[in-house]
Amino acid sequence: MIAELSLLILVFFVNNATHVSRLTFGASAVATVTLLAFARAAFASHVRLATRGQLINELVIFDGAEFDMSGAYSQSVHAAHIGLKPDLNDPQMLNLFGTLAVSFDRILIASVPEHQARWAMMLKGADVNGEILMKEANAVGAIGLQSFCGHETMLVSRKALNVPSRIKKRVLDLAITVPLLLLIVPLLILVAVAVKLDSRGPVLFKQDRVGRGNRLFKVLKFRSMRTEDCDAVGNRSASRGDDRITRVGRFIRATSIDELPQLFNVLLGDMSLVGPRPHALGSLAEERLFWEIDQTYWHRHQLKPGITGLAQIRGHRGATLQKSDLINRLQADMEYIQGWDIWRDISILFGTFRVLVHKNAF
Repeated sequence: MIAELSLLILVFFVNNATHVSRLTFGASAVATVTLLAFARAAFASHVRLATRGQLINELVIFDGAEFDMSGAYSQSVHAAHIGLKPDLNDPQMLNLFGTLAVSFDRILIASVPEHQARWAMMLKGADVNGEILMKEANAVGAIGLQSFCGHETMLVSRKALNVPSRIKKRVLDLAITVPLLLLIVPLLILVAVAVKLDSRGPVLFKQDRVGRGNRLFKVLKFRSMRTEDCDAVGNRSASRGDDRITRVGRFIRATSIDELPQLFNVLLGDMSLVGPRPHALGSLAEERLFWEIDQTYWHRHQLKPGITGLAQIRGHRGATLQKSDLINRLQADMEYIQGWDIWRDISILFGTFRVLVHKNAF
């Protein structure tokens, strides 16, 4: 139909409509509509036949429990065969699970009872529709009941955003990021030169951070510390008067300019403009890893991490010296995820301008 309309517009503007047969044009339009309808019907019939009417991409993970899956049109894997364990103290294990989960719409866990609570926690942070196959009820924080191949399941996790919301969020990211990057190219070049002249080493600092679905990605920042003193895993948070920070680094950290390369992370899809801030794997509060203080920490990764977030505009930034520093950020992150709205993202972006220069930025 688009081709037909394009042809009509073309002949109108070239003033050559008298040479186009109305009968031929009408017949071709009818044939186009008929063939298009037939092709769509045939494709839909083929898909229903190929998937047995099930269009949801499902994965069943077996972990010590067996269920009769005859007749199920889904993929399955044994956790032990791929080295997967429900270990909430191993970020690499959560990264493996998140990488596996990203390809599926629905994940079901057939597990021994003693592992079910840990699988439920992993599902809740993986940004996936997740269920536990049940033979009997237990406390896994179920949010609903489902069924699979005649077996009862407990729904323990659901994707944080539906498809329209994801599209809105991505469109907002690109609509702001692309023009902003073009606008600040001179500033990026100037800062890059200053970093290079100030101390030896690369201009950019790259570090593994925990992203959406607990998958790891490389965050980009302007290097603000001497190369030999950079903390690869983030065990030591920057502090006031930190002797690792260079002269240029002190300025770009205080003004948040060091964060600007993360716009490229947004462009690549690893991050969003607004979301929970991504943390380094070795981040500590009271000498304990974040997830050792509260394992619901993994739930904050249901959305893409952000350059800014609700926690940041509330002043929760800087070093996490006390347990409360982490809890305050975690509560703000979960509030943001559970109440996400595109207008809230916009209000947080405006609120960020007020805290670009902050007493806890060092």
